[in-house]
Amino acid sequence: MLQTTSKSILKPIVSVLMPAYNVEKYIAIAIESILNQSFTNFEFIILDDGSSDSTARIIDSYADRRIRKVFLPQNIGLVNARNTLVTMAEGRFIAFLDADDIAMTDRLETQVQVLEADLADICGASYFSLYEEMGKKKSSRQRYSDSDIRALMVITSPLCNPTVMVKAEILKKYPYQIGKNYAEDYSLWVKLALEGYRFLNLRQKLIIYRIYAAQTSQVQQNGINSVFSQSRKEYIDSLGIPLSMIPGPISIKHRITLAIPFMVILNKRIEGISVAANSEIYSRYQFRSNGMLTPFTRMERWLIAIFVSLIRF
Repeated sequence: MLQTTSKSILKPIVSVLMPAYNVEKYIAIAIESILNQSFTNFEFIILDDGSSDSTARIIDSYADRRIRKVFLPQNIGLVNARNTLVTMAEGRFIAFLDADDIAMTDRLETQVQVLEADLADICGASYFSLYEEMGKKKSSRQRYSDSDIRALMVITSPLCNPTVMVKAEILKKYPYQIGKNYAEDYSLWVKLALEGYRFLNLRQKLIIYRIYAAQTSQVQQNGINSVFSQSRKEYIDSLGIPLSMIPGPISIKHRITLAIPFMVILNKRIEGISVAANSEIYSRYQFRSNGMLTPFTRMERWLIAIFVSLIRF
């Protein structure tokens, strides 16, 4: 049986959604990073997805009036948990934060300004990756424009889900897709791109994204690869590009006959792709280990990127 705490009377501008499962080591700092935001007109819905550790007890220890707590007796999985939270959200905008990540104090304020100015429908951001075992923090490598984000979907997921703030009506219409476990965020971005919604990544680093060994098992990795591959095929096919051209390492002979035509078509389908994004996409056709040939492969990808960026004019 679903157990929830009561909600506040005033309607918030932002609904911050946090699914949590067996994260007793991290959840307190994640919660506090939201409670300490410079922007304060939000509701904070935290869902414990049937944790077997102290996660639920830690959540229940917070008494802030902006928090709404959900305690599930059994685990329903991340996709169902996220969709449950979305149905409960009352804000105009929805922001996600995973229970093992940390939001910068200006995260909500910065993204609200973007969405209220109608500069985008889905707003992500740059972030720090914290590699727990090494104790090292690295800056993310992002592309920022709507065109680049759409283009990069042919090779990767260009938005980091815990950084995203989105107009609430979009997620209520297009929830995370059941059966797309492990790559449900990428599958959603593909769906929203095909529906014509506008994307933006901010250059400001707005969260710390924690990476640790227990996070992704081999089973999950296999699931990610399978779901990603299926969604990518759907996306490329919807762009009217032959699936035989899907980016992957091929010889230079086949790069001429497959990769370059793919890049030309992609730049016709999506206007305004940057040279840097074109270079990143084309690199997926090259082999990673080129030894002494590395300078030449780099030159090749930049020449092709400049070429396809120019011929669209």
